[in-house]
Amino acid sequence: MHSLPPVQTIDLFPVLDRHLFDLLASLAPADWERPTLAPQWKVRDVALHLLDGSLRALSMLRDGHFGVAPAGNSYSELVVFLDQLNADWVKAGQRLSPTVIRELLEQAGAEYNQYLASLDLWAPAIFAVGWAGETTSPNWFHIARDYTEKWHHQQQIRQAVGQEGALLVPALYQPFLDTCVRALPHHYRAVPASAGSVIAFTIVGPVGGTWYLQREEEAWVLGQGYVGPLAATVELDGAVAWRLFTKSLPRQQAQAHVAISGDERLGLPVFGLTTVMG
Repeated sequence: MHSLPPVQTIDLFPVLDRHLFDLLASLAPADWERPTLAPQWKVRDVALHLLDGSLRALSMLRDGHFGVAPAGNSYSELVVFLDQLNADWVKAGQRLSPTVIRELLEQAGAEYNQYLASLDLWAPAIFAVGWAGETTSPNWFHIARDYTEKWHHQQQIRQAVGQEGALLVPALYQPFLDTCVRALPHHYRAVPASAGSVIAFTIVGPVGGTWYLQREEEAWVLGQGYVGPLAATVELDGAVAWRLFTKSLPRQQAQAHVAISGDERLGLPVFGLTTVMG
């Protein structure tokens, strides 16, 4: 089994942005009020959240302005803090028109993409990828994590207005999946298994692949290219994988899209996998 290479996403941000801007420009006023998979958020709210992501990142990472700080440093405290920040921003953004939101997204997106392109991809990121269990992450992983955020929030808007296909192409969806599966070792950290046990995770469809999670003495390790016996296999429909990874596919619905064979105990944790903060 060989280790996974870095996920290269830096050149995809402008492409993702162009898809977003074209989509928002095509929406009728009523489309902005459609409910999305994000609980209690309409299309306009998700668009506002995308704007907040770019503006907040520029303020903190480029300009060194962090504003208010969370009450504690634990992962759970950070999630609560971010949830409140998100809610406050969306509430204030209700006074902005769709046109203003689109214009701000275009301006902030260009500046943010320029900032990302200036980073040393192997230098330590200011923020580690918490859902992967890391306390220090290289910039390439932080950038890939941010790509998954922008990808899935745009996809929430697209799902609400019936235009999902544009982001499900290999060039844009594969990097999303390649990044999200890196949550598996941390997610499985408390799942016991004998050393050498291997679980195969396959995302089925035009975009996807197979990744192998192997139990070593101290931790689970993720890789590809494994040949040998399997303790369990998990197959997930690629059309809905993004929803499972982002907490927008309830388990009762997810069960219709997931097939587990072998030791079922080793496959069931996949239903709780999450690659978002919260």
